[in-house]
Amino acid sequence: MSYETVIYEKKGRIAYVTINRPEVMNALNSKAHEELNEIWEDFRTDDDVWVAIFSGAGDRAFSTGNDLKESASRDAASRAKERPPFAGITSRFDCSKPIIAAVHGYCIAGGFETALACDLIVAADNTQFSLPEVKVGLVAGAGGLHRLARTAPLKTTMGLVLTGKRISAEEAYRLGIVNEVVPVDELMPAAERWANEILECAPIAVRLTKEVVLSGLQLPVEEAIARDTRDVKPRLRATEDYLEGPRAFAEKRKPIWTGR
Repeated sequence: MSYETVIYEKKGRIAYVTINRPEVMNALNSKAHEELNEIWEDFRTDDDVWVAIFSGAGDRAFSTGNDLKESASRDAASRAKERPPFAGITSRFDCSKPIIAAVHGYCIAGGFETALACDLIVAADNTQFSLPEVKVGLVAGAGGLHRLARTAPLKTTMGLVLTGKRISAEEAYRLGIVNEVVPVDELMPAAERWANEILECAPIAVRLTKEVVLSGLQLPVEEAIARDTRDVKPRLRATEDYLEGPRAFAEKRKPIWTGR
């Protein structure tokens, strides 16, 4: 599939989504939002791909967020027009498949918010994270404030978002924001390792697990457990993979997952 601002590839069960605007450090313009919105919908509905890796082209940045030069040039009518969710993923996007952010260089503003919207973050050791919107009179409005507050300690979050300060990949790892930090040249192999470890598991069980975790954040624990018993477990028991897992274990072989 060919796009103007994004590279979209599928290799086996893995979808690769790469922001391809390295000349502006992968800042996202209107076209990028539209293309990413279409791409993520395709990923969500394609039964042949089970996990995605989201990255940025070039050696300088995963993404520096919104293309402010384009924003400054828009007239009142275009500003009022509703656009797709930021990066197609930060809001109004319900996808049970795992998405891994593979980030490097600058991962700031909307770029950081985009990474936070993914399920896992693998960071190169040169990555710098920040939500600096307050420094230019703005508010991080693509969900980053809420997601960061649910990931890092509250006081740490407040310190970062009220000052717009940057933190390193190692500091982000210490705070539990990223899953792993690796040298730059090992970034994509590390992300693929995470993806392949996920692919060793039953795909429907993985998706239901993601659903249970995220939906349960909004509920008291007992209510969340009751919901799982009522809604999730029957859906799992109705799958072919639910039978394949125990059968493969008993036969001492690797399971053959079908996603059905």
